[in-house]
Amino acid sequence: MTMREGIFAGDDPFQIMRDWMEEAAKTEPNDPNAMTLATVDGSGLPNARIMLLKEIDSAGIVFFTNYESQKGAELADSAKAGFLIHWKSLRRQIRGRGRVEKTTPEQSDAYYQSRPIDSRLGAWASAQSQPLESREKLMTRVEEMREKYGENPPRPPHWGGFRIVPSYIEFWSDGPYRLHDRFRWSREETEKVWSIERLYP
Repeated sequence: MTMREGIFAGDDPFQIMRDWMEEAAKTEPNDPNAMTLATVDGSGLPNARIMLLKEIDSAGIVFFTNYESQKGAELADSAKAGFLIHWKSLRRQIRGRGRVEKTTPEQSDAYYQSRPIDSRLGAWASAQSQPLESREKLMTRVEEMREKYGENPPRPPHWGGFRIVPSYIEFWSDGPYRLHDRFRWSREETEKVWSIERLYP
């Protein structure tokens, strides 16, 4: 059994992630829930961008986006993704990868309704990842959606949540002289228990 203590202790990797996220919220100046999301296109060429991680539940990590965007299309096509969370203030990172599934409509509805009104209207107004002739055009579309839907727009059918269900999670903490601490959690299927190994830095 791999011995772990301190910030690496625990039997649930998702709880360790929540604990680190909570600690980062006290020290990171902006967006402690920011993560890099990596996908691949139809030719196998990777894409990466910063997203906001909105929930860590018992199955994986949840974020929300436009299903018709480039990342939405790539996630739907491959049903796989990787992620990386780095906290400069804590000198820690978490990376992982796994299969991708959509959240339930109810979960997407609940998060959509929690967003500021202009963000909700923006989800209707933005044809995400498509060419845009000017910012003025975008703002005009937002006002058109405001006129159409008022102050309580429904969630667009093309917008909602994804969950990454990891088969691999790595916890990393900076060490002196680049002698870092790394622990890898891996499993072949989500129903199986995690295998935990310490890695060379």
